[in-house]
Order: sequence, then C-alpha cells, then structure tokens
Amino acid sequence: MAQFPERSMAAPCPRPRRIILVRHGQSEGNVDESVYTRVPDPKIGLTPKGWRDAEECGLRILDLVAGDGADDWKVYFYVSPYRRTLETLRGLGKAFERSRIAGVREEPRVREQDFGTFLVIPSPYNLLSVCLHGIGNFQDREKMRIEKEIRRRYGRFFYRFPNGESAADVYDRITGFVTATGFRETLKADIDIGRFQPPGERSPNMNLVIVSHGLTLRVFLMRWYKWTVEQFEGLNNFDNGGMLVMQTGSGGRYCLFLFKLGILKQRTAKPGELNYDFVTDGSSFFTHLV
Repeated sequence: MAQFPERSMAAPCPRPRRIILVRHGQSEGNVDESVYTRVPDPKIGLTPKGWRDAEECGLRILDLVAGDGADDWKVYFYVSPYRRTLETLRGLGKAFERSRIAGVREEPRVREQDFGTFLVIPSPYNLLSVCLHGIGNFQDREKMRIEKEIRRRYGRFFYRFPNGESAADVYDRITGFVTATGFRETLKADIDIGRFQPPGERSPNMNLVIVSHGLTLRVFLMRWYKWTVEQFEGLNNFDNGGMLVMQTGSGGRYCLFLFKLGILKQRTAKPGELNYDFVTDGSSFFTHLV
C-alpha cells in the first residue's frame, strides 16, 4: 500500500481553491488565416499583442488569487503543447515569483482540435522546408472555408473534419483528462491525491491554471458540468487571453464565478449532489413538464 499513496486511507487532500481556464493570447493564425497554409498548427506562435494578452492575464490571475489574503497560495499549471499556449504560459508566468509556482505539466489531451490534413504543399516550397516542417498538416484556405460552412449546417459538436476531429472526439479525450478513467495521470486523480501539492504540504489555497484553446475549453466545461449538446452549441470562445474561473463555493463544488455579477453560480452545491430542480439537465427533455 505504501507504493500507492493514492490508495491510502488518510484524509483526502484539500481541493484546489480554483480551476482557472485560460485561452491562449492572440496568435498569428487569429490575424492571418493564410499562416495555416504554410506553418503547422502546433507551431503557430503569438503576435506581439498575444504576448501582451498573456502578460495581462497573468496579472489578473495574480490579483484574483492574492486577493484571498492567504499567505500560502500557489499556482500549478497545465498547458497544451502547442507553441501559442506554451508562449502564453511564459507570458502569464511573468506575474508570479518562483516560490508561488508549484509546478507545470504539459498535457497533450488539452491540445487544439485537429482540423484534418489536406496534403497541401505551399508554393514556393523546397526540400529544406519539407525537412523542417514535414507535409500533411497544412490547411487549404478554400477547403477549410467550405468545411466550416458544412460544420455550421451539420452541427458544431458532431461534425468531424476530414482526417481530423469533431468536438465530440475532443470530448472523448478531455474525458480521459478530467475523470479517473484512462491514464492514471488525470486531473481528477491529481486533485484526489494532491499531486500538485509541495511535499509535506496540504494547503487549500492551491490554484490550478489550464492554458488551452477555445473549443477545447468549451468542451472541458461541457464535460465538467454535464451540459447538453444544445448548450454546447450555444457557447462561444473566450477572447484571446481571456479566462474563466471555476471556484469552490461554500458547499465545496466548483462553481462558475460570474465576474460581472460578483457571485458564484451554485455556490452552495456540494460535490456529488444532484440538482433536484433539474434532475434531467433541464425540463426540455420532457416537453409536457415545460
């Protein structure tokens, strides 16, 4: 049993105070879609504005977590391995002293949606650039425009890009990250065993920050809060460098913090507790109850 600390009967580690979702700063692809025709998606970086987005987001996070007044608060980061998210992490990390950063984990399961491979070779093109970038990950702008229009008509959640992913596919891999299924190194397992806690510490003032991509973060929220497909399709991306905070309420459940209203939604809900007002995630499943 000593070899598997997560199986011990000791009192559970305190849950992190917050889970903060951050979308990467403005990327080169956000301002010029032609970049996707010559640079692989994972290698697209931030613009100068994107770096400012990241640094400003870091300061907002600092104000939020330091505002609790606790002396022992720390932040722990999960980050997509794409260049634009790694650069965003570096930008927002400038707000924190080394002693406040509990750790970082690169997590491929929170990467961007795969939009497919069109096998387009940009022109001019030469052998050196093939060796540097490879082929098969570039987008054809006209084909992508058509595919996105088809997705709009078909439905944003279920439409799968040719040789790529649908939002439903992203949901499946996010499930492996959020729950205890799949790999042992999952977010739920990390929370349960306090993997991000420094040795010998059990602080309730840990804050998890997930730096990822627009659709991936929407799918994360859908999976976490068990939203319906219809609810997902009504969501829009965060702004570049934007963040959304899941904060523990008085009942212990992670609730969406509504900054404009200054309140916690479901602030008294407890982990594992059903919402008995909408036991089926809303009355729309049973129209005779509307």
